[in-house]
Amino acid sequence: MATGSQQPLLEVRDLSVHFTSKSGWLGRTTRVVRAVDGVSFTVKAGETLGLVGESGCGKSTTARAILNLIPSTSGEIYLEGTRINGLSDSQMLPYRRAIQMIFQDPFASLNPRMTVGAIVGEPMKIFDLHDPADRRLEVMRLMDLVGLNPRFLNRYPHEFSGGQRQRIGIARALAVKPRLIVCDEAVSALDVSIQAQVINLLRDLQQQLGVSYVFIAHDLAVVRHIADRVGVMYLGRIVEMASAADLYDHPRHPYTQALISAAPIPDPVVEAERQRIVLSGEVPSPDKHYPGCPFADRCPLVEEQCHQEVPQLLGEEHQVSCLLQ
Repeated sequence: MATGSQQPLLEVRDLSVHFTSKSGWLGRTTRVVRAVDGVSFTVKAGETLGLVGESGCGKSTTARAILNLIPSTSGEIYLEGTRINGLSDSQMLPYRRAIQMIFQDPFASLNPRMTVGAIVGEPMKIFDLHDPADRRLEVMRLMDLVGLNPRFLNRYPHEFSGGQRQRIGIARALAVKPRLIVCDEAVSALDVSIQAQVINLLRDLQQQLGVSYVFIAHDLAVVRHIADRVGVMYLGRIVEMASAADLYDHPRHPYTQALISAAPIPDPVVEAERQRIVLSGEVPSPDKHYPGCPFADRCPLVEEQCHQEVPQLLGEEHQVSCLLQ
């Protein structure tokens, strides 16, 4: 887990990603979708930062902006003190080794025409790592590291189960010895029992290799199990950020409280006794401008000032963006 390093491995400052499109007669009306709207956070060496929220809140867009797969509209992204957003593909190439990604769909992210050995070995070939004769041995070592039989390196992705294919994706991400891995809904497509196995594998790899994670998910239970700190996103913004234990035991933002109250509990007695927070009102759209708090129309604690003033993310160890806190 986190090591307490002075300089963060990753620092995101006021990141925004807006998409524009034209509609109406002759395309005169410009529509701006604020997918990410002023997100800031840091990730230390050996730490796992979880990002949670409803679908469409900007989690995956944030992940792709971190890897420079999509351009950021404004803000800054620093990797070990070097700004990386805005770099061209050729300028970004040396930093690709430091940041890798595990995708949501383990089947769609693997080339069906390549063997597992070729898939895991391809990053080594791109970055000219290891002698060609040694790459096969390194691929076998990585397969064993993620719990796959090395003798299967000549098989194709369709010959594996979903959990095994995600292990292949993890091995591929580890092939270039990254310092940070972005896990974009990396276990959401898997069965619950397989999710637990993959989560435990990621934790074990972190302890062995010291790698950091940005772990994106909508399942609060999964994030609680793996993350050191958790950021809750709503409509392109982080509305609460705290340690996993503090956020789940003492949620302060009304949206976080509603999310946690909706998460299933395996104890039927506790499930029957707890009070569920049901949100009302219309779900806001990222292409509309809200003069006050974007959560105001759904918040059960809303006051007049919430419709007029935009809350800022404030606090030290436990940050919250709410005028009523």
